[in-house]
Amino acid sequence: MRIVGGKFAGRALTSPADFRVRPTAEHVRAGTMDALALDLADASMCDLFAGTGALGLEALSRGAKRCDFVETRPASLHALKANIITIRMKERSRVFKKDAVPFAAALVADAYDIVFVDPPYGSRMLDHVITAWLEKKFSRILVCEHERHHSLPNGAKRLDFGETVVSIYRLPGGKPGDKSLAKAAETAAPAAEPAARPVAQDQKKL
Repeated sequence: MRIVGGKFAGRALTSPADFRVRPTAEHVRAGTMDALALDLADASMCDLFAGTGALGLEALSRGAKRCDFVETRPASLHALKANIITIRMKERSRVFKKDAVPFAAALVADAYDIVFVDPPYGSRMLDHVITAWLEKKFSRILVCEHERHHSLPNGAKRLDFGETVVSIYRLPGGKPGDKSLAKAAETAAPAAEPAARPVAQDQKKL
């Protein structure tokens, strides 16, 4: 597995030996990032169900300003932190060992420019995050990766990759490259969780 495009194109990424971890395929990442090309520059990102961090790191490689990664599984967290260090993105990343659904539900409006959501295929957790986004408007864009037969609310642009589909929701009136609907807040952690710590605080600066 590797970074597909941008500054760190070709850089290898670590993936845990865990059958439950399903990193986003390279061609899916490439197609998704191409669809977001006008939105990535200086964007604030959140990668829910981050796994190895491949989606968020791909966005950072292509010009995003910062990314918060939300993950709970120890093996995935180990790979995620290693990948952040590998591409020297520690200063532009934070890792939250949190459940993604309550994390999303606690976000305020305009917390991020773009949020990626990639839970296990077939999981209703995706539906819960979309419901929270519709209620809270916590990002200008919501990018959902899911299996083809998972029915989602109308209004998304669909990118088809065989059995995998990426659905991209935008706030009403939002156009590619238009950040006027989001404040891109400097901190995006839910206010109710002040104890969340950045990744690898005790490591030397790269």
